[in-house]
Amino acid sequence: MIDKIKPQTVGQERALNALSDPENEIVGLFGPTGTGKSLLSIAYGISSVQGGKYKRFVIARPIVDVSTGRALTPEDLGEMYYKLAAVYLEDILGEYATREEIEKLLREETVIVTDVNYLRGRTFDDTVIFLDDAQNVQPDSAAEVLIRLGRNSKLIVAGDPVFQRSEDGADGATLLREALLGEEKAVVVDLGVKDIVRPGARRGIKLALELRMRKRRLTDSERYVHDAFRVYAPDADVITAIEFKADKESLGIKGDVPDALVFVKEGHLGRAVGRGGERIKNVENDTGLRLRLVEMTLDFKNWIRALHPAGWISKHILDVDFAGPELLVTVRRSEFGAFVGHRGAYVRLMDRVFRRLLSIGVRAVEAEEEEK
Repeated sequence: MIDKIKPQTVGQERALNALSDPENEIVGLFGPTGTGKSLLSIAYGISSVQGGKYKRFVIARPIVDVSTGRALTPEDLGEMYYKLAAVYLEDILGEYATREEIEKLLREETVIVTDVNYLRGRTFDDTVIFLDDAQNVQPDSAAEVLIRLGRNSKLIVAGDPVFQRSEDGADGATLLREALLGEEKAVVVDLGVKDIVRPGARRGIKLALELRMRKRRLTDSERYVHDAFRVYAPDADVITAIEFKADKESLGIKGDVPDALVFVKEGHLGRAVGRGGERIKNVENDTGLRLRLVEMTLDFKNWIRALHPAGWISKHILDVDFAGPELLVTVRRSEFGAFVGHRGAYVRLMDRVFRRLLSIGVRAVEAEEEEK
């Protein structure tokens, strides 16, 4: 089955290589929905069992009641639990396996789909264990999975530590990713927005980010900015405003850095600016703050550029995408110092702003110079 799947992105190719490498006893795949984490993991697990490398493939995944957030067990759902397990496999495998083939795998227990609690107190030899949707697993249960591996076994963990994690960040995906980064014979593959291949997933993620920003609690100054746009630009859909004047001053940042960012719905930038910029000028005069508008898209490079004092630096930013619970900014080595600022002041400001905005950190890394 794994031979039928062709990676569609660089991230998917890295994930497939990590799964196929016999030296990796633990593989962590972390990133947003629609990046192929479950498909690649399940295809690898089934192929490995059918090829005789392992005796069984155990898929442990929580089923969560979306209305209450409570994890449902086989005891709660009875036979419905296993019907949902079959549907889960059908949805993921789609064109790669028929319903009859999936039911045969489950009936022969070559593939076992079960609750995470099934792993407690057991040792699994000659087994591939796949922990899916790890962000919905309690951290203590997630950590216990690591000690269940026996001889000739492999653990695969997949989760979304950004868009689907709990608001306080205390979820299994975040915990396991941090633990695996320093684990021997373990590899972590971070997938980002650029690795999304499922139709509709990109739109859904954009909406999830927008909703998260809309519901954040505003400070008095942020509320004042938001209300001022209602007065001077009533037809502009302002999502949120985030003010950081005190942070900028405490970090000693000067130059062309605004006091606040204002995020607007895609397509509403011109309405918020106004002809000749008179609308945003009126809001700035009213609030006494220097403002910069950002259109709500998944082009995170524009978000970063809006916070940086040097406009020219954007051409040296090679990539901005999620790596676990952070935005990872890849910058040319020659301009890395200019990007991070004195004592890292610019990146520290970005990190503070994004943590308040979305509970997401910002990290910068150097990249090799591109060939001309």
